[in-house]
Amino acid sequence: MPKNTKFIVVTGGVMSGLGKGVAAASIGNLLSSSLKVVPMKLDGYLNTDPGTMNPIEHGEVFVLDDGGEVDMDFGHYERFLGTTCKREWNLTMGKVFTGVNEKERRGDYLGKTVQMIPHGTNYIKEVFFETAKQEAADVLLIEIGGTVGDIENQLYIEAARQLKKQVGPNNILYVHLTYVPIPYGVNEQKSKPTQQSVDMLRQRGIQPDIVIGRCTKILDQKIKEKIASFCDVDETAVFTGLDVPHVYSMPLLFESEGMLKVIANKLGIEVKPDTAKWKSLIDNLDDLKQLVTVAICGKYTKLEDSYASIKEALLHCSAHTKAKIKIDWVDTAKIENKQHSLEERLKDVDAVIIPGGFGPRGVEGKIEVIRYVREKNIPFMGICLGLQLAVVEYARNVCNLAGAHSTEMNPTTEHPVVDILPEQKNVDKKGGTMRLGAYKAVLAQGSLASRLYASDEVWERHRHRYEVNPSYHMRLSNAGLRFSGMSEDRRLAEFIELADHPFFIATQAHPELKSSLLKPAPLFLGLVNAALAK
Repeated sequence: MPKNTKFIVVTGGVMSGLGKGVAAASIGNLLSSSLKVVPMKLDGYLNTDPGTMNPIEHGEVFVLDDGGEVDMDFGHYERFLGTTCKREWNLTMGKVFTGVNEKERRGDYLGKTVQMIPHGTNYIKEVFFETAKQEAADVLLIEIGGTVGDIENQLYIEAARQLKKQVGPNNILYVHLTYVPIPYGVNEQKSKPTQQSVDMLRQRGIQPDIVIGRCTKILDQKIKEKIASFCDVDETAVFTGLDVPHVYSMPLLFESEGMLKVIANKLGIEVKPDTAKWKSLIDNLDDLKQLVTVAICGKYTKLEDSYASIKEALLHCSAHTKAKIKIDWVDTAKIENKQHSLEERLKDVDAVIIPGGFGPRGVEGKIEVIRYVREKNIPFMGICLGLQLAVVEYARNVCNLAGAHSTEMNPTTEHPVVDILPEQKNVDKKGGTMRLGAYKAVLAQGSLASRLYASDEVWERHRHRYEVNPSYHMRLSNAGLRFSGMSEDRRLAEFIELADHPFFIATQAHPELKSSLLKPAPLFLGLVNAALAK
């Protein structure tokens, strides 16, 4: 057990989607200027990781430098804490059961009947302690996914309860996020959902030290008194999880309401937050000037969280350019099916992003969008599949390679300008087997890519199985498509661009994953500046 680590456990009640990840990240943000904060996310699903889940159901898969496919809340952790997370910090019930089963097969439990408690909960706590020790964490910030009544996270709740006895009451703090509705026609904040949620948590042996009430308005004194009375917490420990235009103001809100004092007193720590630069960028977001419309043309537009990091990267650009960025969600399947006129749909757009994705639906629509922006000189950025389809479009319409395609979409295409990575051909398992994590790209001197990054090399995160077919590099290059960034072995096209276009660039990577409020992704910032210039 780590001797000097403090533990903060964040739970949620009433319903999912209230923003536990943002609340946890905001607390971490305030602590991280003076303490080493290591975030962990505990998910109840039986999947090993979210890599094979549908983005429309689960939201985006966040990829780490080490190749871990993890919950999208890790995007909040990295952006708020300025840290680089690791795959071991995301624990799923699939990992827990696998770990317990491996210990049983190895003989660690000889003579014992293996049970959820104590063996499952002990395994979870072992992960906590091992992570805290390996990272020399001052604070281990643990977010338990879902809500307190969900059957799939009961082992996590029980492990968190047991944690207090092992580390001592002065070394652990429990934060509970719940919902404070204002019913239509009543115009009064209601505390009953919070009371019932906290009661359910207490039945499981956890008494929260801090209660955060998610609400459309700042919690008034009357409701704070009521929550404090019924939930057995101090009035000064009841805070507002306010609905805000952007999540980056939450740390400042928590600080203004005195949360740091409550945390410091409970855990016996000294915290000196440094929020000056953060606050100046928030001020910029509250004083936006020129409007820019950016179209995100994909197929997961029914759930905007499918492209959460792209949305955040654009917001980071707003803070640095003071441009109000309006996102226009374009379902390319509707363009492909002629439900939408391409010209009409994009007539008011200042820039276009083709994001990553898998499968054939909407692909021809994306290719048409790329052709349109290339010919009309509209600023364009392609991400992952966006790069591959930009190559397909160029091969078809500039190189005159009729029917050129990716073998992912058309395995029998005459011109496979995009093909599966050789090392992927014999892979028979879907989960965790793509080209994942941070890889180095060498950038061509004088290229747009090198100017945007102000460097001749860059490390970005990847998640793909297909590549631009090296057999077509020369033909595409001779026709004017510049391969401005290559893998170290010169085989993989990492960046492409067009010299005779105001802004046309694509990358095989996912630069949105490393963007932050303090340091926006260079490609996104370049796209927004190009849109402003246009």
